[in-house]
Formats: sequence, C-alpha cells, structure tokens
Amino acid sequence: MKNLAISTALALCFALSACNNTTESAGESAIETRASEILAQMTLEEKIGQVIQADIAAVTPEDLKTYNLGSVLNGGNSAPGGGKVAPPEEWIALADAFWIASTDTSDGGVGIPAIWGTDAVHGHNNLQAATIFPHNSGLGAANDPELMKEIGRITAKEIRATGIDWTFAPTLAVARDDRWGRAYESYSENPDLVAAYAEAMVLGLQGDQNSEGFLKGENVMATAKHFIGDGGTQLGIDKGDTVGDEAELIKMHGAGYGPAIDAGVQSVMASFSSINGEKMHGSKRLLTDVLRGEMGFEGFVVGDWNGHAEVPGCTATDCPKALEAGIDMYMAPDSWKGLYKSLLAQAKSGEISANVLDRAVERILRAKLRSGLFEAGLPSNRTTANPNMLGTKAHGDVAQRAVRQSLVLLKNNDSVLPLSPNQNILVTGSGADSMEQQTGGWTLNWQGDGNPNNIFHTGETIFAGIKAAMTDGNTVLSEDGSYERKPDVAVVVFGEEPYAEYRGDRSDVVFEFDEGENLALLKKYKAEGIPVVSVFLTGRPLWVNAHINTSDAFVVAWLPGTEGEGIADVLVGDASGNPRHDFTGRLSFSWPANGTGEPIHNPDDPAVQWPFGYGLSYYDATNLKPLHENPGLASAADNFNGKFIERGDAAKPFSFYLGDSSNLNTPAETLVSTSLGGAVSTRGVDYKAQEDAREITWSGNGLGSAYIRSRRAINMATLGAPKTLAVNVTWRVDEMPQDPFNVAMECGDGCSGEVDLTSTISKLKRDEWHTTEIPVACFIKNGLNPSEVKTALKLSSSSKGRITIHAAEIGTATHTNCPS
Repeated sequence: MKNLAISTALALCFALSACNNTTESAGESAIETRASEILAQMTLEEKIGQVIQADIAAVTPEDLKTYNLGSVLNGGNSAPGGGKVAPPEEWIALADAFWIASTDTSDGGVGIPAIWGTDAVHGHNNLQAATIFPHNSGLGAANDPELMKEIGRITAKEIRATGIDWTFAPTLAVARDDRWGRAYESYSENPDLVAAYAEAMVLGLQGDQNSEGFLKGENVMATAKHFIGDGGTQLGIDKGDTVGDEAELIKMHGAGYGPAIDAGVQSVMASFSSINGEKMHGSKRLLTDVLRGEMGFEGFVVGDWNGHAEVPGCTATDCPKALEAGIDMYMAPDSWKGLYKSLLAQAKSGEISANVLDRAVERILRAKLRSGLFEAGLPSNRTTANPNMLGTKAHGDVAQRAVRQSLVLLKNNDSVLPLSPNQNILVTGSGADSMEQQTGGWTLNWQGDGNPNNIFHTGETIFAGIKAAMTDGNTVLSEDGSYERKPDVAVVVFGEEPYAEYRGDRSDVVFEFDEGENLALLKKYKAEGIPVVSVFLTGRPLWVNAHINTSDAFVVAWLPGTEGEGIADVLVGDASGNPRHDFTGRLSFSWPANGTGEPIHNPDDPAVQWPFGYGLSYYDATNLKPLHENPGLASAADNFNGKFIERGDAAKPFSFYLGDSSNLNTPAETLVSTSLGGAVSTRGVDYKAQEDAREITWSGNGLGSAYIRSRRAINMATLGAPKTLAVNVTWRVDEMPQDPFNVAMECGDGCSGEVDLTSTISKLKRDEWHTTEIPVACFIKNGLNPSEVKTALKLSSSSKGRITIHAAEIGTATHTNCPS
C-alpha cells in the first residue's frame, strides 16, 4: 500500500506543473526506500560484487552471474569479441548477455542489473559508425554551451543505440600546463568556460533532472571526471602531483563540479593524480569532506583504471583504504577477481566496516534506480537500441557545425583565405587525407592509432571535404608534397600524431625544431612562390612560430573528428569568392611565444603569443608581422655531449625523476627528494666537494626507480656506433639491495633494454668509489632502440638498499661482456 500511495502521488504531481519540487522529493524518497529494501536483502558477497567494475576483456557473463559484479566497462582497447572493433549488433548482444547474467536469481540472489560504462568522450568513439566530434580543446574554442548540450544529447542517443547505459564523460579538467598528455580532454584553461560546459554537457547526456525522462530513454548516466586537480600537475605529468594552497586548487580545478552536481550528475570519477602528495583514490578529505560535504554530491564515486593500486600501501587486488576514503565502485578491469577476494575477507574480518560497505552499495543502487535500470529490461528490447541511430546525417551536421565553430584563424596575410572554388589547389601534409590524425586519441582504440581511413563508416577526410567544396576548380592530393602543375595555393595539413594519456606528455611545447619535415615542406612552397595555407591539427597549443611565419594563412583546427567537411565550409568561399562561414572560434588556451612549456595564463605575460579568447575573423584585415623564431630552448641533440650525470645531478638535456607504484614520474628537482609512495628517496652527499654526489635509498616498500630523462629522444649514434659505446658510472655501494638491482635505458613506452646488475655490484667493496662500465650493446641486446633514447639511465630495486652516484657518461667500450 505504501508503494501504491507513492506511485499515486507521483502520477498526480507529474500532471501538475506546480508540483515539481514535491515530485522530486517524493520520487527521491521512493528511491531511497527501495534502495534500502534491496540492500537489506543482499548477502555480503552480493554487496562486494556491487562495488566492483570489470573490463569486458577480462570478465564473462558467467563471471557476472557468479560474482554479482555491479558494473562492466569497455576500456579503450576493449570491444566485444576481443578485437579492436565490432559491429553495433555485437555490442547489443553482449549487453544482453551481461543483463541476463546479472539479473539471474536462480541462486536465490537479488539479481541486480549491472551497468555498463564506456569512454564516450568525443562521441561514441569506440564505434566505427558513430559520429565523432572534435576533442574538448576544440569544442572549448567554439565557446557555445548550447552546442555542447546538443552534442551531449546526440552522444547519449548513440550510446543507447548499442545497449549501453553510462558514459565516463564529461572531463572537467582545467588544463593549466600544455605539456600534459590529456590537455585535449580539457575544454579550456579557463575555469569559467569549463563550468559553463559542465552543466551543458551533463544536461545533454542525462536530461533535465526535473523531467520525467531524466537518465532514461535516450539519456544516459554521465560522469564528471577526474576529481580533482588532474589538469594542474607539476610539469604537466600525467597522474602527477598538483601542488599549492588547497582552497585555491579546489576553486580552480573544481570549477566544473558544482555546475555538474547542480545539474544532477550521478557519478564522479576520482583522478589518478594527487593533491600535495595525497593520492585522490585514498583522500577522504577530498572525496568525502569536500566532494560530498562541501559540494553536495549525492551520487557514487567510481575509481579510474586500477587507480586504487597507486594509493600508498595498496595493490590492484588489495585496497580497503580507497573504499574508506570514498571510492564507491572500484574500477578493477583485470584485477577484479583478486580484489573481490580481498574485500570479502576484509569485510568478514571487520577490517572494512559494514557501514562503509553498505554506504557505497546504497549509493550505487540509488543511481541505478534513478536511471530506471531495474525496469529497463533486456537492452535489445529497448526502443533506443537501434544501430541505425549511429552516425545519422542529422548527427553529422551537428558535428560539422562544431568543427566550423572551433576553427581559430591566427594569420591571413593578404586575404589568401577564403579559397575560391575555381582555384587550382594542392592539398598535402600528413593530416590531409588521414581520418586517424584528424580524430586523434580515444578513437576506436585507446591511442587512436592504426586506424586506416576505410575503418571509419562515417565522415570524410579534410582533403575530401575541400575537394567537394571546390566545385569549379582543380583539387589535387599529394602524399609527398610534389606536383606536376604549379598550384595557385597549397593547403598543408599537419600536426600531432594520435596519443592518449601519459603517452602524450611532453617536456616542452616545441612542435618541431628547424630540421622538422613539416617546416621544410612549407619553406619549399614559399621558395617556389606558392601561397601556403597551414591547417594545424593539434590537441593543445604548441610553439610553431617558424611555421606561422612561413605560411600566408594559419588555421588551428584542433582535433576535429570525423567531419572534415567542416573545415572546407570555412576555408572555401562561394562562387563570388566571399566567405560561406566566418571564423568564429577563439583560443580556449593561451598560445605560447616560446617552446619551454612553462604554464602561461596572464595575457600580459611576454611568454603569451596570443591570449585566451583570441582569434581573427575574415573581416580583420591586418597582416601579421613576422614572429621571433627562438624557441627558448635547444634541441636535445644540440645539448647532448655524452654526459648523463654530473656532480650527482642530471646533465643537460636530462632531468632527474623518482618513481614508484603511486607515481612513476615524480620530479626530483632538488637533491633532497622522495617518490610519492616512499619507495625511493635521494639526498646530497659529499664526494670530492660539497654535495657533489646523490645518495639513492630504496626503502624496500615496493619497486622504486631513480632515473634521468631527456626532453626529447637522443640518438646515441651522434657519439659513435652505439655497439662500440659504454655507460661509465661512478658510484659507491653503501647497502647492497637484496632483490635484483636493474639498470635500464628506455626508448619510450614499451621500448627498453634492461640489465640485471646485481652480480656486478655485489662484487664491489662497500663504502668505496668505483667506476663500472656497462656496454650499450647489452641494452640493445635486451630491446633498446639506440636512436630513440629518452631515459638514459634508470636504477631500480624492490628491496632495501643504498647507492651513491657521482657521475655517469658515455665512453668507448673496452669490452662487450654483458653482466650475467
């Protein structure tokens, strides 16, 4: 009778416009009551399952049935069937399988439906047929919250078309350092713009929380991420540490969360990063006191990909600290089974209190109830599950408009733009006919790489868009930049190659130095008297002064997504030579006057070339004067003289870092430094002079590393044939590590050569200085690419130990014997 009375009250209120507040109150009361009733019926095992999310590549429907997991996700590299991509029908079929498994009650359980989350961060970007919008840095340049709401609505509709309920978007990072590899996931460096977009995107994805369709039908659950400070880390290091006054950091980096919460966002994702040394996944102060107590968030907090493992004292399969801090759902993609076992044991022993576990489960249940998940039924039976809704013309038209509005014009000397549709146009450059380059990371896979044009079922390349717009002219694509007939104008499309997360981290923002191939191509056309229009594909501002100087027009196109025709809409004029669309995009980030990458936000700062909000239109006729071409730093090749470490510190062009499971890349900017998790620390000691050596101490608290890394890759061949070289290290063993002591040289993610030096250093007399020769050939033998060395020397151990280092440099090898 109680439920019937509530239902009657709800029906009456929906019929009366003056009853909104009463309806919301009654509806939430009913949800709370039902959540409590479900919770009371759940076994301890079911509760543990609800707080765990597993990746579809590491979990089966049978697992869901057995362990009662609360959620699944498809990571950036996960698609149904185990391949890179899959047709929408397979996504729906797998959604059905997970639904059936999770709602099964044959074992006497409650049968709570699992919710599927996906990284739909610029459209439903794992689907070949989906509409892929510009990445967020480009959308920020459009400065149009209503457009964001429409993009959110379309994205939700396409997510629902494949049977999925939840997206890990929007990203509300306020990126303050362009060196960060996720800067393109940020709408802007400006917190006010991020705040305006947060509300708009949440409303677009979820619907209005005062409406009957909130979270239901064509709407999906949204996620505000990554709480908090992900865009402010030191040196722009992904997963790094954001340092400063806590109140000021919350004001800056929390700007988008208040509007998102007010709009009813149901989930918040914790950041990998830390605030003043405290990892977010373990911060009760920020996840509970600030997010819930001060900001009023009432949904549930989900972790990031094994992010709990980076909390000091935790591993991927054992971390009660995260639950206690305020993580309600662990994202344990491949570690879920071990985590389930440890959480269950800890709940049984009382290490995790029943109140803490119940609180997390109830928050998840409430969100599922609000979204109508219990009543939604089999995904394939829902009216929204319709593959034909992917990549429709109407959706593509909105994406094309978003591209138009995001374009920023920085130069248009002598009004070379707009192009006339009857001109002879040469289109060239790495991005001219590349869906992969224009869509960027988080497209079809995590890094967005390895995507040929024919894998996309929607959109068109930038060249195809220009060709279609040149109705009366001749448009030629040149892959190598050559031509048979001299063109009237060369349109050169170039920029960043795809990347995502830490793989996009940079030590500076110089796009390329004087020897760069793109600059050489621009200079070639300039020397031949051909007007040049540069279209720059980038996720962030980069120093390109020489490229701008060599171009007659320069357009920042960001990462525009699948609808390349949107660029032609603005670049190509009508039959009379007049613009069809003006440039309305304005910089969402300050543009640098040098290449150092130091954060720039003050428009009066001489390091700012153009401030936030800058951009030309077709009606700004002033020619741009030549810009200076000094990037403010030398290339790594110019700096490298064979020395790695001098007087205990990193030699140019290297910098010292410490790493452990809590943060792999903690800058060791002073001699006295400690890794975030405390696995390794350093201090200055005396050898021949005051503090001319660095003592490195391993605490035995997990794997720790001390290493030097260059801004740019080093080619060892500049010093001679790599296999004839050796690394000579002058050091002292003070306390011998018991576990393997490894020395490595690295050439990028997944590219390294490592040598076990345990036997070698065990023979060195303690407390005496020695010079050890390690042939470079040993590193090459174990996987090093000597032409792309980024980490020149990395010392790693898991056990207690202490070694003091004075110098390391490259010399000629006197032997080729590798340590055993």
